[in-house]
Amino acid sequence: MTLAISKELLDQIHAHGEQAYPEEGAGFLIGNDGRVENILPLDNAREDGARHNRFLIAPEDYLQAELTAERLGGSLIGVFHSHPDHPNRPSEYDREWAQPFFSYIITTVNEGKAVASRSWRLLEDRSKFEEEKISTGL
Repeated sequence: MTLAISKELLDQIHAHGEQAYPEEGAGFLIGNDGRVENILPLDNAREDGARHNRFLIAPEDYLQAELTAERLGGSLIGVFHSHPDHPNRPSEYDREWAQPFFSYIITTVNEGKAVASRSWRLLEDRSKFEEEKISTGL
């Protein structure tokens, strides 16, 4: 599986992760058929003491994202978030809260600078993530 996203949108994801540093930043991927057409950055709704290694998307943010995606003619196809000073691999916490069929772009942000992003998809049985290729050649 491949997730298509423009370099400009990926750069915006990186900028959001850098702005959120040293906390995790997060948002939604909006698009169709494995192609990201818009992103929707969000504030991290997690309590202050846990934002450095956890993100939380509030229910009202999820609803607003669904409405925004519909208005833009797309669907929610995934989530992006940053891992401050940590590898861009899903954690066990990420697996527990993930949804199958969504793409999850995780960006490593080291010392305030976005380094690299990888995308993951949770298997239907929720047992583990598999990495999917990111294509920026749109």
